[in-house]
Amino acid sequence: MSDGVVIIGTGQGGFQLAASLRQEGYQSPITMIGDEDCLPYQRPPLSKAYLKDGRVEAVQLRPASFFERSRIDLIAPERAVGIDRIARTVQTSTGRMLPYEHLVLATGARNFVPLIPGLEAPNVYSLKTTVDADRLRDALATFRKVIVIGGGFIGLEFAAVAVSSGHQVTVIEAAPRLMARVVSEAMSQTFREFHEKLGNELLLGASVVEVTVGHDGLASGVRLSDGRSVEGDMILLAAGVRPNTELAEEAGLQVANGVVVDNTLLTADPSISALGDCAAFPCPTSGGIIRLESVQAATDHARTIARRIIGKSVVYEAVPWFWSDQGSLKLQIAGLGQAADEDISVVGPDGRQLVFRFKMGKFLSLETINAAGEHLAARKLLRQPDGVSLDILAARNFDIVELAKALKEPA
Repeated sequence: MSDGVVIIGTGQGGFQLAASLRQEGYQSPITMIGDEDCLPYQRPPLSKAYLKDGRVEAVQLRPASFFERSRIDLIAPERAVGIDRIARTVQTSTGRMLPYEHLVLATGARNFVPLIPGLEAPNVYSLKTTVDADRLRDALATFRKVIVIGGGFIGLEFAAVAVSSGHQVTVIEAAPRLMARVVSEAMSQTFREFHEKLGNELLLGASVVEVTVGHDGLASGVRLSDGRSVEGDMILLAAGVRPNTELAEEAGLQVANGVVVDNTLLTADPSISALGDCAAFPCPTSGGIIRLESVQAATDHARTIARRIIGKSVVYEAVPWFWSDQGSLKLQIAGLGQAADEDISVVGPDGRQLVFRFKMGKFLSLETINAAGEHLAARKLLRQPDGVSLDILAARNFDIVELAKALKEPA
């Protein structure tokens, strides 16, 4: 029997790869290496439902019996510390040498920690793991003046939970608007108004330059780049993430804001693939190299790699999509709209908001609030080989659901 597949990383992408390999009929050994002392679990609920109830079984992807039944060897907690591409082995922190026929890097990303004095204070928190979420939940057991550094998905999801639980919350974002990296100005404004109505204070266009620390060693607030100071007794750092590429770099693989792979998720080494948050891959629409921080991208990557490993000819060309649950608002994004040169906002009679994004008249993406049908229709339209134009959508009065029904799915 071959040495099989070794997967470094036990997140959702790594889990999906192992599960998909078995679903595809792969019979050789599968080994997963993870540095958390737990079964693979979903991360998106950590800033939402799990933060409230702490039910581990609700976020676990499968029980232990699944891995035993599927003959998936889960090594955790353990850390991969080196890759020998010549011998095709992975070395772990306890000295194990694990041989592989194919290696998959599903190492994900870590929270970005900016060079801000005072971040080492014990009441400064991050949110990436169940342990992080458990610490946050314990801290929120009593009234807090919470400062959130970062106005992206994680920071805003946490802020919505914290303010709804009766805490005082201030969100500080260096950009001039919320979620500026991923959504349109119109959608940023909608969420700004929503969070202000919830009671969150939003300070935009100013960055944190210092965490002020009292004589007791605890953070007591922050100082901003514009000279303002904000008091608080609990800080969440949600300033984005950075891909975990160190193993790949040390092994001599190409890295450029992620482990560089082709449209089958394969590196220049034919025995090594990468997926999810750590992978930099060709965009299916633009052709440029991109990296997506998305559970759906990770699971789609995993399915692509599994089919390739068993011998099927396949490329990754899925339409990227994302979501964020903030209070009563469910934001869903289909496609990538960062290159847009025109946005058209449509509000339905029931209050559902849609933002269509275009570049040179071509439909790039759709942002929706509480509009699952329109989101699914957009994903269908974005799969059209020749794309969809602004003129076509305008002629249909931007009724994207009806247009999706009228257009034939690509083969």
